[in-house]
Amino acid sequence: MNDRTVQRGQQSGSRKGMKPGQEGVALMTVMLLLVVMTIIGIASLTITGSENRMSGFVRSGETAAAAAGSCIGVGVNVIRQAWMPQNAAAIPPAFLETAGGPVPVAIADTLRQEIKGAPGMTNSLDTAASNPPNLRMAVGGFAVTGDIDRLYHHNTQGSQQGNYTFVYRINCVATNAATGTVSSETAVYACIKNVSAVECSKKIT
Repeated sequence: MNDRTVQRGQQSGSRKGMKPGQEGVALMTVMLLLVVMTIIGIASLTITGSENRMSGFVRSGETAAAAAGSCIGVGVNVIRQAWMPQNAAAIPPAFLETAGGPVPVAIADTLRQEIKGAPGMTNSLDTAASNPPNLRMAVGGFAVTGDIDRLYHHNTQGSQQGNYTFVYRINCVATNAATGTVSSETAVYACIKNVSAVECSKKIT
């Protein structure tokens, strides 16, 4: 008996040792395992993609908040500058849009009057289309607009006569048109004015 005859006998014996239908069951088991592994792989890719998108949303939101926050700081600086004796007649030219600053030229004098509490200017909300924003700037891909509102003023307690506390609300909105990300920040500042300067501190948000 040669080697080929032995191999055929072994293969025949192996087939005879299996019960009817076992070959089909084994094939189905392998196919089922392949399907399960494929589903697990697709689910893993989907979860990873979702996590990446959520991370991107979080980063974009944080960047928008930072852009709006920087606008708040600029608003406080504009208030301080408006009260400086040398700027009594106008917002400093360096703060105007024509010089790369945040204040639109068309509303610069109106903003100065609002900061100082001119009649009819107190507590005005510049949200209507006819009222351009007090501040307009670009920060890190975001278009940022800001509004400065004088709320009220009172004599500074415990200080010499002529010192006053002025309370302002500053609202800034950062928008990225490409991603649709929008962030709004609002802060209230109390600014103490003396003869030569104004010091502002954050009160509430």
